Amino acid sequence: MSKIKYYYDTETCKYERVKVKKSDIIINALGFTSLAVVLAIGIIVVLSKYFESPKEMALIKENEELKLYYDLMQEQLTGMDDMLGVLQEKDDHVYRTVFEAEPIASTVREAGSGGVLKYRNLLESDLDNKDLVVGTLERIDRVKKKMYIQTKSYDEILDLARNKEAYYAAMPAIQPVSNKELRRLSSGFGRRIDPILKVKKMHYGTDFSAERGTPIYATADGTVNRARKDLSGLGHHIKIDHGFGFETLYGHMSQFLVKNGQKVKRGDIIGYVGNTGKSTAPHLHYEVHINGKAVNPVYYFYKDLDANEFEEILRLSSIENQSLGSYSNR
Repeated sequence: MSKIKYYYDTETCKYERVKVKKSDIIINALGFTSLAVVLAIGIIVVLSKYFESPKEMALIKENEELKLYYDLMQEQLTGMDDMLGVLQEKDDHVYRTVFEAEPIASTVREAGSGGVLKYRNLLESDLDNKDLVVGTLERIDRVKKKMYIQTKSYDEILDLARNKEAYYAAMPAIQPVSNKELRRLSSGFGRRIDPILKVKKMHYGTDFSAERGTPIYATADGTVNRARKDLSGLGHHIKIDHGFGFETLYGHMSQFLVKNGQKVKRGDIIGYVGNTGKSTAPHLHYEVHINGKAVNPVYYFYKDLDANEFEEILRLSSIENQSLGSYSNR
């Protein structure tokens, strides 16, 4: 029950009852309400500025946890990338070297997988930290691509390992004529004086001086893909395809014991030394080709030479003397 208020009227010398107008009541109520609203807003602003709400605190905690997981993911991605780098290094410089396979080009290993265009929709979205998400996805894609390429490389190495026996059987590994005393190597690989033209020309093989009729041996397993009798150049000569990119050529022969398409084994006698074609003396001209490119045959005499003998034959082959034959057909 509201209290009745009175005031003392000096004119009438009486206490008169205070009469409150409705407008005064409304104004007072509005004033009180406005003050309460202002105070409430001020309290809310202060609380929101200096104190977190339970929901905000939960979101902050969740963001901190997400940041922790993100850092862990980045650390694991870095570790995976580093490990892949180690595997790639071993693959290129150990495994592929052992099997004489070409290293995988860095441009292939580092090839992209779609780039920014792949995540166009994500970049055009309203997602917060979308650049962070796209950057992580791109790193994952790069690691996945490297893993795929490395897997394919190991598949290739595995195939080479399975063919190891056949590979080494196909690799030229002995001298094509008996040369135990190392006296028959007369001219090596490189620029040598042409015996007919008397100018230096590239000599793509090794010459072995030997008597006519000296046996010539296949230096690796393979298939004869050329047995040609010729009066010029290499004269009577044989070419053997050993597979795995290896080919050998035997020139200036006097006689064949094999024919085109015949399979031979390392050590089989394929013919005899002669003096056919552009030859100045009985000898064998011997070449080794890898993927169509002539290489120094001396590096493939390892099977029947010890270390000292190999050093000596290297020395003999490096002497820039005159070759025993001049030829044009190869």
